[in-house]
Amino acid sequence: MRHTLRVLIVAVALALPVVPALAQDDRELSEEARKQYATALQEAATLVNSRQFDSAREKLAALSAQRPREPRARFLKGVVEFEQGHPDAAIAVFRSLIEDYPELPEPYNNLAVILAQRGEYESARSALEIAIRTAPGWSVPHENLGDIYARLAAAEYAQAAKFDKGNKTAPAKLALVRDLL
Repeated sequence: MRHTLRVLIVAVALALPVVPALAQDDRELSEEARKQYATALQEAATLVNSRQFDSAREKLAALSAQRPREPRARFLKGVVEFEQGHPDAAIAVFRSLIEDYPELPEPYNNLAVILAQRGEYESARSALEIAIRTAPGWSVPHENLGDIYARLAAAEYAQAAKFDKGNKTAPAKLALVRDLL
């Protein structure tokens, strides 16, 4: 599931909807300012993809100062936080995006990835189910939900094998699921 988080950086962050082009003080941005912002956002995404997180963080901070509610820069900030080993900060970013833009599936998906890595499978499952409801045709949360179910299955097969040492099917199923994961 970690791989999925990285795949979503540019493909999803730049595909997120554009919110009204307003500056921090709610003035509408000029066409030129919008183009400059879009270019800077693309540069930030490129920095994230090339794992230049400190530079990306600086560029994203500048973008956030210009347009604090803009979801694409915020999404990338969540990815940077996660990749730099700050999962709590990443969770806060994705939850904030979910609060402001509950119709976007991407923050739910990335939140679920982080929760799953923490072993919080039920919370991850819930987030992925919401992502699927908001974008039923998007394959990524479906696949991630399958991974969650496989991990939940593995935990249950392990418990069955632990409680019944004579059980021959639970260890075999556990081995299959572990091979799958």
